[in-house]
Amino acid sequence: TTFPDRISLTFPTSPGQIEEQPKYEINLYMYIYFVIFIIFGAFFTLNLFIGVIIDNFNQQKKKMSKDIFMTEEQKKYYNAMKKLGSKKPQKPIPRPSNKFQGKVFDFVTKQVFDITIMILICLNMVTMMVETDDQSELKTSVLYKINLVFIVIFTGECVLKMFALRYYYFTVGWNIFDFVVVILSILGIVLSDIIEKYFVSPTLFRVIRLARIGRVLRLIRGAKGIRTLLFALMMSLPALFNIGLLLFLVMFIYSIFGMSNFGYVKKESGIDDIFNFETFGNSMICLFQITTSAGWDGLLNPILNSGPPDCDPELENPGTSVKGDCGNPSIGIFFFCSYIIISFLIVVNMYIAIILENFSVATEESSEPLCEDDFEMFYETWEKFDPDATQFIAYSTLSDFVDTLQEPLKVPKPNKIKLITMDLPMVAGDKIHCLDILFALTKEVLGDSGEMDALKATMEEKFMAANPSKVSYEPITTTLKRKHEEVCATKIQRAFRRYLLRRSVKQASYMYRHSQDALGEDAPEKEGLIATKMQEIYGNTGTDEETAPALALEPIPSSET
Repeated sequence: TTFPDRISLTFPTSPGQIEEQPKYEINLYMYIYFVIFIIFGAFFTLNLFIGVIIDNFNQQKKKMSKDIFMTEEQKKYYNAMKKLGSKKPQKPIPRPSNKFQGKVFDFVTKQVFDITIMILICLNMVTMMVETDDQSELKTSVLYKINLVFIVIFTGECVLKMFALRYYYFTVGWNIFDFVVVILSILGIVLSDIIEKYFVSPTLFRVIRLARIGRVLRLIRGAKGIRTLLFALMMSLPALFNIGLLLFLVMFIYSIFGMSNFGYVKKESGIDDIFNFETFGNSMICLFQITTSAGWDGLLNPILNSGPPDCDPELENPGTSVKGDCGNPSIGIFFFCSYIIISFLIVVNMYIAIILENFSVATEESSEPLCEDDFEMFYETWEKFDPDATQFIAYSTLSDFVDTLQEPLKVPKPNKIKLITMDLPMVAGDKIHCLDILFALTKEVLGDSGEMDALKATMEEKFMAANPSKVSYEPITTTLKRKHEEVCATKIQRAFRRYLLRRSVKQASYMYRHSQDALGEDAPEKEGLIATKMQEIYGNTGTDEETAPALALEPIPSSET
């Protein structure tokens, strides 16, 4: 069932019938027996075993998860909230004040520079691929010089970045990795003979350098599938580590048990000077081999020897009082069968269960409207508009900010009306917090629903605790209220201007009649008081030709909306 040495078991059954002279492959139908057993006993039954483990693992995970009672729409919104809540705006690396240093800073921080370095790393990988074991001295010399050129280029990259970024260079994890790789590459050239003699081959340092290609995966949108696989692997690492500890515990217990019972078994078949149960280390090696379902039958054969002539029960073992080199068949069968079931069929298949589950989660998240890269892009763009990492931007820059974002969070211009309808909270100074903007954009992408309000309120409480800067600034208005205020102010201004216009026209009419003395009598008391007050406030406005342009503050529409 575990496929050890199945070929040697298959051939002896085909030469002939019982009590007949053997003949090569005279009974070919016996092959069908083994094929059917492998299909049903190995492929079908063992995969059912794996399926049961994965199913139970998923059930336990669902019981422990908090979204078991959520609808699909709520799960999407909840996952988006978790992603955006796990990040905060970061203060970007400041540009140096020195002119030359600033130019180097602009050069090394461009995306084109990173892509160029990645291309050079790929070319370095190609030069490593063309190396062969029996290559000529000329080829070896050429490849060595090419490798030196790559080391100089990568060292120059490291020096330029350290010069431009200053001590901020070591605040980025990838930069630290690049620095270590460059140091190891230089040591691999300078101390190649010593390192190869006492440690490892210097070629290993060049292989480590290829890991830097992972930096460019997040810059290439076409590499979404590769990012999903890497994300599933990273998600699986903590759980795989825990299962590895569980497997080590099982191996530790069985190693002690194997040393106690099979330490003096006769060395034959699969048991030799390396693979045996004499020491703890050798027992662990044997058990690790059994975990892969390989060679366990060879280790079991000597243990099945229970007496002469296969073994000597009276053999003296130097340094101990234990006699004999025979095994114990009943204990041996129980030992190997139980260990194979626990390690190979249960624990190892849990690795498969975890990887499949995390790959399913990673695929599901990559297919969601908003993924981790979208929020990374949001905060990278935010750094340009909020260089001091205050977590606030001015309302006047909001339109440019959302237009700079990439899809699906982008709100292209003209977007004034769209931003007003989002009803974003504003604090003193007409500033808006990053989480409020991100909440609104997320709702815009996922859609609005009444059942999301309670979930949003719960998530906002957690964000308040994680973002004290937002708590200290209480919103005083919103973008929608601000627009209402502006509309109201405009209407009041227009009404007041019409009032001033009517009063000025009335004054001009009286002044004209007064100057021409058309009425031949004093002006009415009310009209005279108005004219006198207007002259005190605005001075002598002159004739209506001079007054009319001064009063045309703005054109008055024929109707109000």
